[in-house]
Amino acid sequence: MRSFSRSIMTSLIALSAFFTTSINAQTVYTNVNGYTLTSPAGQDAQLAQFSAFAVRNGKFIAMGDAELAQQFPDFTRVDLQGKTVFPGLIDAHGHVLGLGLSLLQVDLRTSESASDAVNAVNDYAQQHRDLQWIKGRGWNQENWPSKRFPTAKQLDEFVADRPVYLTRVDGHAAWLNSKALEVAGITSETVSPDGGQIIKDAQGNPTGVLIDNAVNLVEPLIPEPTASEKKQAFQLAFNHLLSLGITSVHDAGVPAVDLSIYKGMQHQGEMPMRVYPMIAATEPQLPQLLAEGPYRTDDDKLFIRSVKIYADGALGSRGAALLKPYSDDHDNHGLLVTSVDNIRKLYQLIIPFGFQINTHAIGDRANRIALDAFAEFYQTLGGRNLRNRIEHAQIVNVDDLQRFKDLNIIASMQPTHATSDKNMAEDRLGKARMKGAYAWHTLLEQGTIIAAGSDFPVELANPFYGLHAAVTRQDRQNMPAGGWYAEESMSLEQALRAFTIDAAYAGWQESTLGSIEPGKWADFIVLDRDPFAIDAKDIWRVDVEQTFVAGEQVYSNE
Repeated sequence: MRSFSRSIMTSLIALSAFFTTSINAQTVYTNVNGYTLTSPAGQDAQLAQFSAFAVRNGKFIAMGDAELAQQFPDFTRVDLQGKTVFPGLIDAHGHVLGLGLSLLQVDLRTSESASDAVNAVNDYAQQHRDLQWIKGRGWNQENWPSKRFPTAKQLDEFVADRPVYLTRVDGHAAWLNSKALEVAGITSETVSPDGGQIIKDAQGNPTGVLIDNAVNLVEPLIPEPTASEKKQAFQLAFNHLLSLGITSVHDAGVPAVDLSIYKGMQHQGEMPMRVYPMIAATEPQLPQLLAEGPYRTDDDKLFIRSVKIYADGALGSRGAALLKPYSDDHDNHGLLVTSVDNIRKLYQLIIPFGFQINTHAIGDRANRIALDAFAEFYQTLGGRNLRNRIEHAQIVNVDDLQRFKDLNIIASMQPTHATSDKNMAEDRLGKARMKGAYAWHTLLEQGTIIAAGSDFPVELANPFYGLHAAVTRQDRQNMPAGGWYAEESMSLEQALRAFTIDAAYAGWQESTLGSIEPGKWADFIVLDRDPFAIDAKDIWRVDVEQTFVAGEQVYSNE
């Protein structure tokens, strides 16, 4: 760590002359225990400490030592009483509408068995008799004693008159009751679609679980939330994220209709935080949206210049596409949600427009397909400098790890995926393939930028859970002892970098966001304790007391 000398501080103060007068309060914060990574992004970023900083017109204009306040005698002075200050944290991969809607549905994340989940669904159904469909999210059979997929019959015992649709925690499978199967016309004769699977029993009857693209047999039949309901869900999600210290999020896969809602909310001043939406590659209007070019608002609340492609499914539902069969399912290689030909066509379409490509790839086959396509089209179309990303980069063949650096690919990874998957990943993959799985340290050491996130609502959105998992490779019960494949852990400095300046870089925003430096938006958070001064096992316990976006307080725990 380093502190700013008075000469550097003075030169930074000079930058304030570039800003014009605003109705925003001019404030200097003192008695601060401040940390920030400084520009540029990547390994060259340095961890700096400071004890005071100044904000004007919604932007940082200076940071430095205790004498800084003397340079701004007319500013409002706020004594933070030694509290720890971080830059606003950036979640580089989440699903904002999914989070908001999940707050309006039955939450099955804590269910300890199928019967436990069914009881929660029944309680919710009894409390919401007006709903046509009962929807929920968060079940995970790997957390249940049986570790088996649930069935429609288990739901039918309590809710048989209305269709029930329950999304698995990773969003790559759904659990239905018989009424929902009936409404969708799914029978023993129904063939699984490409990139999907209808789980059937020994007699060939659907059990009630659909994997990946098979959910498309049902989802179009579920009434879409209205624009008003979506706005409510967005606002719920914003408030939740801000309470956790997240001031910016990369929304992974957004259709045109929701992009329009974002634009309307921003125009009406209803976006209290920053969003970097990735256009869904399945959007029919994709060519038109690309032709319109990037969309960026003056206040940097909304910036659109990337496309999200799904290559495969998820590991927990055995939908991640693998080069060799699953160790615990020898006839299964996983699923490609988008065919290789269509992935190549999408790359050909997107790169010439200068949009960033963000490809969801969990399995080693999906990662190789994405890397191969980048390598091919860099030769013919260019695009090496578009900051292209692989979302999750979860299981990578060891021969492909160096290709992330060679091809200038950002690894957009979610630390809590490792601690959530640790109980089943080795069963799915076998020990040999774990050498390229959740390989944060290996990627960082070779100079690959990692943009960190949570993948909420798949995982809980709390970024301190992510920082904790990155550093300890343990769950919040401190298991396993010593950490799970601990050699791939990050330092706290590296993890903070991945949640701030490097996440900003991954969204083309490192010049305006991601650190507490003059000229950048004054997005910062005040914490109840210093993550650098406590035992690593307690990082997840850190609470956010205040959140500021553009110098305005948008959350307080008081």
